[in-house]
Amino acid sequence: MNLRGRPLILVATIVLAVATLATGACSRLTFVRQDFSREGYERTSPEVDVSGKPGNRNASEAMKHLQLAQVRLMSGDIDTAEREANKALKLDPASADAHTVLAAAAARRGAPAEAGRHYLRATELAPGNGALANNYGVWLCGQGQPAESLVWFERALADARYGTPALALANSGTCAMRAGQDVRAGRELRKAIGLDPNNAQALGALAELEFRKGNAFEARAFSERRLAAAPADRNALQLASQIEEKLGDTAAAARYVQRMRAEFPQTRGSGMGDDGTR
Repeated sequence: MNLRGRPLILVATIVLAVATLATGACSRLTFVRQDFSREGYERTSPEVDVSGKPGNRNASEAMKHLQLAQVRLMSGDIDTAEREANKALKLDPASADAHTVLAAAAARRGAPAEAGRHYLRATELAPGNGALANNYGVWLCGQGQPAESLVWFERALADARYGTPALALANSGTCAMRAGQDVRAGRELRKAIGLDPNNAQALGALAELEFRKGNAFEARAFSERRLAAAPADRNALQLASQIEEKLGDTAAAARYVQRMRAEFPQTRGSGMGDDGTR
């Protein structure tokens, strides 16, 4: 199973003082969708957090531009989103929020280096913000620097106001696996599901970790929990088929492969290799 196929959760809240666009579980607010290539990550729904600065005389106007930028970003109008975010940044050059929106827009344009610069700048402008630290950690891990990303997840978790520690722990554990730090990975992934028993990312990563260690029965338990926690993705079904084959249940393995082919028609082969082939 290819570790790089495990999706991470990008979390940075866009919270506008003027209006909240949407709300959801785990303190999640507005959502944008981001694509990662096979060399990076699968598609995930990150959050973008933008908090107004009431002491800034331009803050109210800047927030209006940020609100419009977020709406445009969600609708796929990247050009307008960037234009509005830049207007906000001109009004408030110290806005970590504007840099966060610009980072998300750059990522959607397929400009990861530019996105990284904005994510980093956001952390510099708001060094105590756990959501922004998590974002930059996700970016580093996605750019093939999993070991370097771990310190940023530590910073996220050090923020007492950070509302979704299970997400940062799941990200940290997943990236620790990519860095070859399996002991740390297992510890942090288990902490994540201790806080959120239905954290699909942590459950899937633990299934993979136990499978790699040769603990097929434990891997099966985590895999089944992962599939019950959230809609299946290709990797989850592929791993489930590998686990069942390892345990000798070829009929169950075949059912997972059949399901994978039905739900993800682009899949070829048995699902036993990284690319779906033996």
